[in-house]
Amino acid sequence: MPVRESLDTVNRVRRVDFLLAALMTGLTVATLYGWSDSPPGVALVVLAVLSVAPIALRQMAPVLTMAVIVVALAVAVRFGGEGFPSGGIGLLVAMFSVAMLRPRRVAAACFAATVVLMAFVWLSVPGEMVWSQVMQSGLVLIGAWALGEATRRWSRAAVAAERAVAEERVRIARELHDIVAHHMSVITLQSGVAEFVVDSDPVTARTAMATVSDAGRDAMLEMRRLLNVLRVDGDAVDLRPQPGLDLLEELVARMRDAGLAVTLDVTGERRALPAGPDLCAYRTVQEALTNVLKHAGPDARASVALDYGPSVLTVRVQDDGVAGPFVVGHGIRGMHERAALYGGVLSVAPDVTGFSVVLRLPA
Repeated sequence: MPVRESLDTVNRVRRVDFLLAALMTGLTVATLYGWSDSPPGVALVVLAVLSVAPIALRQMAPVLTMAVIVVALAVAVRFGGEGFPSGGIGLLVAMFSVAMLRPRRVAAACFAATVVLMAFVWLSVPGEMVWSQVMQSGLVLIGAWALGEATRRWSRAAVAAERAVAEERVRIARELHDIVAHHMSVITLQSGVAEFVVDSDPVTARTAMATVSDAGRDAMLEMRRLLNVLRVDGDAVDLRPQPGLDLLEELVARMRDAGLAVTLDVTGERRALPAGPDLCAYRTVQEALTNVLKHAGPDARASVALDYGPSVLTVRVQDDGVAGPFVVGHGIRGMHERAALYGGVLSVAPDVTGFSVVLRLPA
């Protein structure tokens, strides 16, 4: 959620709290005057106001709000003998707020302190105590505590769900960028080749157009797989796994067909990786080779090296092309985010021979 929108929400909630406190204060004072044949004393009116008015600050200081309300109610009962002003509704709202906005141990301490103080006050008030009313008040207070606790859990779950949606949105954006950037680069270059040699070399033109067709078909398949993730109906979806290093040879072959001279070298004992790091390594090679194809010049050559170490997978993509100024775009940022997501380290920078992309992933 943007900062401005979040601040607007907080201010709106606070305005509602102030309006609620003003309304409840007015009703409490009006009720206090309506119950008595003679005007109540100033002290009782002040205590009645303090039993509800602090609700206006419940978002900023819930514990202090509850403390003021509890003390005001205790003094009103002890010396006024009229029972709880406003029926104790301010106390219930304060208990709910503490349970919702503060840790459970803080809510428990506030509840215990309230029960002890009120019990002492009731025992010190002259006259017979109605225990059923006392128990009912305690149960209602427990209910407010439970409702606040449930609201706090729901809020945390909602925030976690919103965060998960945001992370999934970023992941889908990265996938879209990788798919579109790679395949559209191949299509653009090969269609240009076909247009250039269509009269002088029909065989090369047909090969280029076949590469365009294959790249377009692959892009459509990957886009359909990605969009299936967003489906919410009961239709059948494509459950094929995402690409990984087992398809790296096909990726390299596709780049050769697109006109990039690229070699692949694998060292160490090749083994299966978890799906996340496997996709991360594949997408890093795909993005790096796509950048070579787009930026390194027509005569550039590239090399892809995989090193399966005992605990680290190293992916190195190098080229000898001549590129322009180094600019960190969406693709490079996406590679860095993927690497960090799986505990890896990515290095992207010009080197002596051209440009180098090095990814190190725990394996």
